[in-house]
Amino acid sequence: MTATQMPSPSHQAAPTHEPTYEQRLQTLSEASVHQHFDAFKDIAWDHPDYAIDPRDRRWILPTADVLGRTEWYRSLPEDEQVRIGLYRQANVTKVGLQFEQILIAGLMNYAFSLPNNSAEFRYSTHEATEECHHTQMFQEFVNRSGQDVKGGTLLFRMLAPVLPLFAKWVPFGFFYGVLAGEEPIDHVQKSILRAGDDMHPLLQRIMQIHVAEEARHIGFAHQYLEHKAPRLKRGERFVLSLLVPVIMRWLCNEILVPSKRAQRDMGIPEDVMKQVYWDAPESRKFLRDLFGDVRMLAENTGMMNPVSRRVWRAMGIDGRASRFRSEPASAAA
Repeated sequence: MTATQMPSPSHQAAPTHEPTYEQRLQTLSEASVHQHFDAFKDIAWDHPDYAIDPRDRRWILPTADVLGRTEWYRSLPEDEQVRIGLYRQANVTKVGLQFEQILIAGLMNYAFSLPNNSAEFRYSTHEATEECHHTQMFQEFVNRSGQDVKGGTLLFRMLAPVLPLFAKWVPFGFFYGVLAGEEPIDHVQKSILRAGDDMHPLLQRIMQIHVAEEARHIGFAHQYLEHKAPRLKRGERFVLSLLVPVIMRWLCNEILVPSKRAQRDMGIPEDVMKQVYWDAPESRKFLRDLFGDVRMLAENTGMMNPVSRRVWRAMGIDGRASRFRSEPASAAA
């Protein structure tokens, strides 16, 4: 063939194909092998820089925290801001730990009956391993903080033994529940890290590890739900479409809203609680911003219809869906 001749169609590059669901899970599993963290090897707990001083002003809540940006909190004496900030970080961490424990148990319930050679089995167990390290990491932080926090609400803690069973009974709904806990905390932690405030290095390290591995966990939940959605029956799809926004709002509140005990321990007035969670226009926007990616997923999995959109609106988490994962929140609100 001369330099002026064009290659025949048979010599042209074959079109690239989208990877299959199993190939995507294989990629996630390999990433877990090559890039993972150990709760005690990858955090220098006893390094002097990581010591927790309950008087350290770096425990003052950043403005990325909806409580931290309130006029009430900012008007408090510095030592009180520090006290509340350390308690708040410890309690959110404890709730995250409890959520991870439910997720681990659910993953084991789901994986128990998976067939041999299942890509879902391999990735589920990778994720469970990483979440176990997260629970160790979170509990160690709580222990060293010196804060006697309880974490989630009494209802959440009472339901904790039952919730993992839904991974076996209604796995589609369970994995939406996974996102209800993972997406809000991931959004908040990324916002805090991007802000670059003068935060305590131990908390910063914990957030960095959590955000890095949660990216895979959130990615798996998205892949799973998009893959399984076409297999839903019409009735199942409709019922789940109504439940998804309710699950989102409930578990988001468990993660971000202080329980009655935490409110009392931090001394947050009732009128401040109402404004922050979620009456004030700024806090309502923050709540909507948390779920741009989930709204996109709901569109892609057939969870959005005229009736379910009303439920999203009633839950206060409606808005435009993200055009792509992790689109800036202001653009998707």
